[in-house]
Amino acid sequence: MAKNLSYAQEHAILITTLTRNILSTLPAIVVDYIQAIASTTQPLTRYAYARDIRLFIHYLSRENPKFGLKDPLNWDETDFSMVHARDIVLYLDYLNYYLDENDQEVSNQELGKMRKFYSLRSFFKWMFKQSLIPSDVSALVDTPKRHEKPILRLEIDEVARMLDAAENGDKLSSRQQKYHEITKKRDLAMLTLFLGTGIRVSECVGLDIDHLDFEVGGFLVTRKGGNQAILYFPAEVEAALKDYLSERKKIQALEGHENALFLSLQKRRMTVRAVENMVKKYAAIAAPLKKRISPHKLRSTFGTSLYRETGDIYLVADVLGHSDVNTTRRHYAAMSDERRRLAAKKVTLRDDEAPREITDEVLKIATDQENQTKPDTSKTES
Repeated sequence: MAKNLSYAQEHAILITTLTRNILSTLPAIVVDYIQAIASTTQPLTRYAYARDIRLFIHYLSRENPKFGLKDPLNWDETDFSMVHARDIVLYLDYLNYYLDENDQEVSNQELGKMRKFYSLRSFFKWMFKQSLIPSDVSALVDTPKRHEKPILRLEIDEVARMLDAAENGDKLSSRQQKYHEITKKRDLAMLTLFLGTGIRVSECVGLDIDHLDFEVGGFLVTRKGGNQAILYFPAEVEAALKDYLSERKKIQALEGHENALFLSLQKRRMTVRAVENMVKKYAAIAAPLKKRISPHKLRSTFGTSLYRETGDIYLVADVLGHSDVNTTRRHYAAMSDERRRLAAKKVTLRDDEAPREITDEVLKIATDQENQTKPDTSKTES
């Protein structure tokens, strides 16, 4: 790997290499498709599409007799023209549970099935637009349903317990406490960063030391789509980062990891999996047996707090880095409903301290008063 590349650039090169390895096992028509979408997609998207199409091709060749007579590497538009809508429907059912190439059990939840279906739909739509197949049969298949799940987040007391656990190591196992003294400043800095800025875990591990700017109170982050943005942090996050930096500057990182902000015990840039395990460790103390808390759930906790404080869904979308505000609105729809219910309770149409029932007596008094105010028109009637 070339030197002086950012983490995001190195990651993009790695993903591109993996994608090329997959494409070397797939038909030329799939290679052409991946190249065709290169200008409008990110490397990780193309990698996912290549994997998903490979899985579909393997499914057809292994499970469908009409596709099993020809080496998938030599498939062309004629072979894909034989795919019917029913084949895709059966494939979606297959995704619920199957054995992979290494005979390992694999299952897909709703979100996984949706993504794999969208990969196929994009591929078939492209082939149809290029006049390679007579029809787009994927358009005949209903999109797999996705049921919205409630947002899992930490409550205020759970946030406090998590940060306390990272700071003092209480309730950690004896094995975990052996390393706690070494990692507590790092762990506290990462947890406050998640909870105080809503940063993604991939963005967190990609941070370099020189991305921090305490003069402006923010840091440079490379977003999901490759764009860069500046996120600002509150005073508590700043204090935790400075406390960790005083320790981090004393560590001699391994070659190639010198600029990484967060280091593992092996003095390498921390991986996404390592950060996930770190969060899981402290979440087990903060919210035992109730919630499966991940870095993404800490991001949701920040988004929830920001929305409650401001009520501005566009601000939340901007800070979280959502390219479409509808994504944010969908995630926080339940909170919007909660705010609308609260608004309804704030409106009072009558004085609750003096309720009045509309009895016959009250109705008679009101009628008499109304009659007294009517003008006498008897003299003008003919």
